[in-house]
Amino acid sequence: MRLILGSASPRRRELLAQLGVIPDAILPPDIDEEPRRGELPRPYCARIASEKAAAVQAGPEDIVLCADTTVALGRRIMGKPADAGEAAAFLLALGGRRHQVITAVAVRRGERLWTREVVSAVKMKRLSDAELNAYLDSNEWQGKAGGYGIQGLASAFIPWISGSFTGIVGLPLAETAAMLATAGCPLYRRDQ
Repeated sequence: MRLILGSASPRRRELLAQLGVIPDAILPPDIDEEPRRGELPRPYCARIASEKAAAVQAGPEDIVLCADTTVALGRRIMGKPADAGEAAAFLLALGGRRHQVITAVAVRRGERLWTREVVSAVKMKRLSDAELNAYLDSNEWQGKAGGYGIQGLASAFIPWISGSFTGIVGLPLAETAAMLATAGCPLYRRDQ
């Protein structure tokens, strides 16, 4: 049995390490992550995580772990910004408002698939021009849903959350640990 992480995210690897889990392989799948017409954020996020898990090549006893994180402002899905202009638009839209961060986790072993979505609420303060420009210049917005990562410089912009901090970062650990244990993956090992 191998554990395959279907994600190139260094944050997900770091979070897994907190559970004493080091993947045997990292195989991020290449799938189309474009939302379907009229698709709502939570079903979208769940679909993408499941499609990622299905796309990873694995043996019948291997465990595949995939996740997808989506920022939602109402019905609007805010994925990874294409450029600094889109990141700025996302951050300005989120400023002074509460939004949802949804992380869907999919664990596959053979033909079995376990899925779970974890929804957290986040409030971002309104950013001054100086804060916005400094954050954009840092390039931390790149590759992050909604254009920010709560674990970095943007932590100064988040006065309030309700839900799973690790889910907002990209992998809700309590739920992921339970799913991996159900699939037969040993946890909390420090001998690796």
